[in-house]
Amino acid sequence: MTGFQAFLEQRLAHSLPGEVAQNEMRPHPSAQKDPVFKTNMPEHDEYRNSSVLVPIITWEEEPEIILTLRTSGIKHGGQLSFPGGGKEGNETYEETALREAREEIGLVEERVSVAGLMSPLYVNHSNNLVTPVVGFISEPQKFTPNPNEVDEIFTVPFSELIESKNKMREEWNLRDTKYTVPFWDIHHVPLWGATAMMMSELMELYREFKLQIAGSKKL
Repeated sequence: MTGFQAFLEQRLAHSLPGEVAQNEMRPHPSAQKDPVFKTNMPEHDEYRNSSVLVPIITWEEEPEIILTLRTSGIKHGGQLSFPGGGKEGNETYEETALREAREEIGLVEERVSVAGLMSPLYVNHSNNLVTPVVGFISEPQKFTPNPNEVDEIFTVPFSELIESKNKMREEWNLRDTKYTVPFWDIHHVPLWGATAMMMSELMELYREFKLQIAGSKKL
């Protein structure tokens, strides 16, 4: 078990950065000079429960995150995402995330060590409450994209996500409204939206870990 995995398993059991970290990457209407973000939690209970796997590989020199490019023509097609989808029956969040990852990228579920859950994120326009499940993969394995859902599988080192030079902000036209959109420029397709918001919380937790390591070295 890596130091970051041990840290995260303990950290995810306590209060998380949640919406504060998520909102750093939340798109907002450009007309709002000082946007006020509403709570991510829905005001009703008629939403779809989904979960995604946040897959962290640890067999390289530094942790890397697995991302997928969704096939065009499906929901959120052409966007970067974590593997995931809607809960089926009485599945737990963890079971849903692992099943979806197996179906989408050929993940061997038995090789994943689940560290815990990050903060849920409500996606208003799709009426989904998405729960991120963090899983560590320490043994190398080959991933195979399901062509019906995934065009590409790739990994990004944490160092690239932490680097401020890779975080951009542009004005886009979304649903006939001009939005200021924060995104990561780490692929030919920008990493933005719900996936970027969940990634933002993970990176905040990684910064906490790095600060803890730096502090212990000074003692």
